[in-house]
This record gives sequence, structure tokens and C-alpha cells, in this order.
Amino acid sequence: MGFSGHLVFARSERPLLEAPMFGSTARELTGDIHEWRPRPDGWQTLQLKQGLWQDEHLSVLAEWTGAPACVADVSDSDVALVTGLDTQGRRWQAWLHLDIAAALLMEEPEGMDDMSLWITTPEFEEVLRQQRAALDAEVPADAEGALMWASAAGVQPLAQQPRIEELLRGHATFVEELFDLLLDELGFPEATHSTPKP
Repeated sequence: MGFSGHLVFARSERPLLEAPMFGSTARELTGDIHEWRPRPDGWQTLQLKQGLWQDEHLSVLAEWTGAPACVADVSDSDVALVTGLDTQGRRWQAWLHLDIAAALLMEEPEGMDDMSLWITTPEFEEVLRQQRAALDAEVPADAEGALMWASAAGVQPLAQQPRIEELLRGHATFVEELFDLLLDELGFPEATHSTPKP
């Protein structure tokens, strides 16, 4: 079984666990929060179990750190929605593992009692193809947003936009690995060791 929860990435001279959204409860949540190996220059990643992160926390975190931040909403290590925010309030979002994201975002037909019957039909395949194509069409803008966010963070991206698009269309055994690789390619300093597996 994979990981479900959030990966929070930000820069601070202080531990991210001291951020306002965690406050005095951080010590009580030690089993629910794991720190990944830090990256140089104060970049840190926290792995939070489901239910500890709210959407509004990202703007609080960016304000508290004074630096761009991002969060990946991960489902069972299979798919993630990454949201980045810079200190000027500019946001970007991108899905990781587009095929699975497309299946999650599909609208179920009304009056369908048994979904297992629908997923074997040509109609299902066509709706899935259309949803996947819609997500794929967003990838260039998503990659551009990610690169602008990285530049606002003061790092020099290692990759050009086509490589970032390739990653956004890519797949890995664990989506957390793809998230980590995306941060590497966006130019954030690499951690000295690999991140823990779920």
C-alpha cells in the first residue's frame, strides 16, 4: 500500500515544523510527519499523513518562510497534484501520473449502479481518452508555471521546458520519486541521499 497525504516543500532557516500551521501540535504528530533528507540552502520536505494539510496553509507557509513553496497532494503513491506558490501570490499546478489523474477526474455517468460494467465499455475508453488529452494539453502551461516558480525561488533550472514537460507526462513506481526528480530538474539543490520510500 502506498502513501496518501501531502509532501510540503519550502525553504527556511528554521525547521518547517515550527511553521504556524503546525504550531504546538507538531510534537504530538511525530508519527504522522516525516522529514525527508534536507536539501542545501535550507530547502526542506515534510511528508504529512492525510488530514494534516489544508489548502490555505500554502499561502501561510510562503508568507512565513518568505520564499516560494509547493505541496504535492498524493494519493496511494499513484498520483499527485502539485501546487506551487511564490511570494507574490502567483500559483501553478500540475498533475503527476496523468493516466491515473485522468481516471480520477472522469465524470461518472448518471444512474450507473455498477461502475465495473461501465469501465469495460468503449464509451469509458473514449471518455478516458478525452480526459487524458485535456490534461496533456495543459502540460506546456504547467511546465512554464513550474519554471517561473523555480526562478522566483532563486534557483537556476537544470532543464529546459521540454524536459519539464516530459517529467509531467512521465511515470515512476512511486509518484513521490517523480516529485523529487521534478524538484531536481527545476534546479533545487539535490539532497545528499535519496528520499525514504513509503
